[in-house]
Amino acid sequence: MSTTAASMPEPRPAGNLRAQLRRAERLRKLRAVALVAPLALFLVVVFVVPIGNMLWRSVDNTELASVMPQTAAALQQWDGLDLPDEATMAALADELRDSRQGGGLGRISRRLNYEDSGYRGLLTRTLRGLPAAGESVDDWTATLIEIDAAWGELATWRGIQRAAPATTDRYLLASLDLQRGEAGEIERVAPNDRLYQAVFQRTLVIAGGVTLICLALGFPLAYLLATLPAKTSNLLMILVLLPFWTSLLVRTAAWIILLQSNGLANQSLMALGITDSPLQLVFNRIGVFFAMVHILLPFMVLPLYSVMKGISPSYQRAAVSLGAHPFAAFWQVYVPQTVSGVAAGTILVFIMALGYYITPALVGGPGDQMVSYYVAYYTNTTNNWGMAAALGSILLLVTLLLYLVYHRLVNRRQLIRH
Repeated sequence: MSTTAASMPEPRPAGNLRAQLRRAERLRKLRAVALVAPLALFLVVVFVVPIGNMLWRSVDNTELASVMPQTAAALQQWDGLDLPDEATMAALADELRDSRQGGGLGRISRRLNYEDSGYRGLLTRTLRGLPAAGESVDDWTATLIEIDAAWGELATWRGIQRAAPATTDRYLLASLDLQRGEAGEIERVAPNDRLYQAVFQRTLVIAGGVTLICLALGFPLAYLLATLPAKTSNLLMILVLLPFWTSLLVRTAAWIILLQSNGLANQSLMALGITDSPLQLVFNRIGVFFAMVHILLPFMVLPLYSVMKGISPSYQRAAVSLGAHPFAAFWQVYVPQTVSGVAAGTILVFIMALGYYITPALVGGPGDQMVSYYVAYYTNTTNNWGMAAALGSILLLVTLLLYLVYHRLVNRRQLIRH
């Protein structure tokens, strides 16, 4: 008995056991963080940072303040009732002379041209007429007005004053066809200058139409794939996935060839006697719908198919055996179980359709261009990054709001059903 008792290990203190458990838990958490860290870093670099940069550029107004800080600071204190004082005039002349270095003149000229297209020429003429550095000037106000009479107008200085703050809501307001009046109040732009509200409305209409068409075509197709034998279903699934293996540009160009006046579609319609002359099927809204539905249809079919494949056919058979009409059994028993697939497919197709650029640009007409076209225009053609970022930010905000509304409606419907 004594030998056995001596060979038994002594029990560990409870404190040591708790410390070991805490250490093991910390190691487990560290491993989890180490596994997630690369993905989190990737999302921050390629998703959070670009979106944050876009949101900042939509209100960024630092061009004038970075090149002409003294002038910008003085004009922010200016009351706008009379011409700025002599110190402000002198600061503008000195900083305008120094702006030739490092491309500063180009930056402020481009920014001020958003206020009025004549600022670039005004600054260039003024720079050529300024006295040499170090030369004494008694009256900078008279000197600048002598170089160009525009410096004697309050509107010229008010335009520069609007560009002086480090942030601005100009681009966001312009993206909604709004502007600030002379007194600083928000007002609508002139009717002939209103563009972007119609563009956003057109974008939502096209994206919504494409989504509904994809749902109408994709639901029966996904149902067919889910109910056919595996061999036949797999063969048809290859045909559904085939567009993924073809370039987006190639598919869009193919639709132009098919839908043009002498294309296969018009020739077939005339051969069948449906029309006597070619129909306008391309470079309009019809062509945009054809091309975008063809490209986005697989993104509707795949979520629906994944949900339908997990629905047991015994539910429908049970409803029919209890006396329900086959269509009633399908609509009241089967369809409600596909709500999650419908929700995933529609939101995926809708969000992707909102950002389409190449397809509407190639297949659509001037009245079919979406917001992405104008974002590309301001980015690549005019280098107006503020306007491009503002349009992108508003499109992002609209997308998030629609997603939240849609998500709430779907969840409420599921709660009511359950």
